[in-house]
Amino acid sequence: MLKHFIPKYATADDLAGHQLKRLKWTLSHVYDNSPFYRKGFDALGVKPSDIRTLDDIRKLPLTDADDLRSDYPFPLKSAGFEQIVRVHSSSGTTGKRKILSYTQKDIDDWAYMFCRCYEMAGLTRKDRVQIAVGYGLWTAGAGFQLGCERYGAMAIPVGPGNIDMQCAFLIDLQPTVLCATASMALLLAEEVNRRNIRHNISIKKVICGAERASASTIARIKELFNISEVYDITGLTELYGPGTGLSCHIGLGIHYWADFYILEILDQETLEPVKHGEVGEMVFTTLYKEASPLVRYRSRDLTRLIDEPCPCGCILPRHEKILGRSDDMFILRGVNIYPQQIDTILSDIKGISSEYQIILDRKPDGKDYMTLKVEKAEDAQARDDKALVEDIANRIKHSLMVSCIVEIVQYGSLPRSEKKTKRVFDNREF
Repeated sequence: MLKHFIPKYATADDLAGHQLKRLKWTLSHVYDNSPFYRKGFDALGVKPSDIRTLDDIRKLPLTDADDLRSDYPFPLKSAGFEQIVRVHSSSGTTGKRKILSYTQKDIDDWAYMFCRCYEMAGLTRKDRVQIAVGYGLWTAGAGFQLGCERYGAMAIPVGPGNIDMQCAFLIDLQPTVLCATASMALLLAEEVNRRNIRHNISIKKVICGAERASASTIARIKELFNISEVYDITGLTELYGPGTGLSCHIGLGIHYWADFYILEILDQETLEPVKHGEVGEMVFTTLYKEASPLVRYRSRDLTRLIDEPCPCGCILPRHEKILGRSDDMFILRGVNIYPQQIDTILSDIKGISSEYQIILDRKPDGKDYMTLKVEKAEDAQARDDKALVEDIANRIKHSLMVSCIVEIVQYGSLPRSEKKTKRVFDNREF
């Protein structure tokens, strides 16, 4: 299947040797250049030279998002500032975002991995790729465009939203591939059909990422665009960004680039490897990353490994689609949201109590909606409800870049608890 962006090992049996060689390089690199990692290794009394087999990776300390925030603003930095050419950011639970650094080699490796995704999806240099994902500090837009240009296809960097422009470009520029979140892809597919322009466009493939998508959503995208190929792309900012794995045309799981990183699947409680086929937390160790390498980074994403060879013939290993997260974060239309972010927003609004509920639903139209039930303050007047609704909705939209339905309820009407109060009610089926 892969002709140009092939794995950095000849057979599956060669993978372990390749990973061990690169793991030793990574550990020496971070121990010599990162005060954060050196401190963590020394605390456990482990040196890079102690790692002689891949199983020895379990001797190394785990890292997580809290480490990135505590080491702000340049967490895990293992290269000099004169080598760092870019930063990207991912959302966090506090006012400080997780910022990751990149050297030029990191950027080049990321582009190579993304090219591998495009090649696996069957793109050619004749393809035109409409990129409808977020730009800016996020890795999404930059990653999709970087890989597209390196691959040699035509990039059309529209970004998300702006449906009129999206539809105009679908007709005028005749893109053959759409890259978007599943929600954006569905929205655009519905609009294409509402405007009756499906026969005027040339979309043949869709590559979706950034959020979990139900089988019914994928089927609806295929139906509305009249296509047979929708691919699932994976990645997180800490691990370069999107482009670190892709589903093949068979569609049975995600091929991941094991020559660029080691993927452990650990039990969330014991932090020991799960048995083959069991669900666990994805833990990443990078093998080439220079500026912000990961050593046993807990992603909180849940999946299981697939041991059987893929019928597509690719030797790159597979895991199932991301099944969810082990923490309380949820994804709404491609945006990562933590309840604490909403709590912070609500705490600055007068006229409401401290109690609220977040209700997530998937409506018959296939789209996700968030309803925010908020108690008014005990002394609030009914005439204030409309103003509260508008104020809350506007602040959520401005801060989180998502829309929500706001319902103001009477003081004391939401349940109280002596333990942890359940805030999030996710009614969606995946």
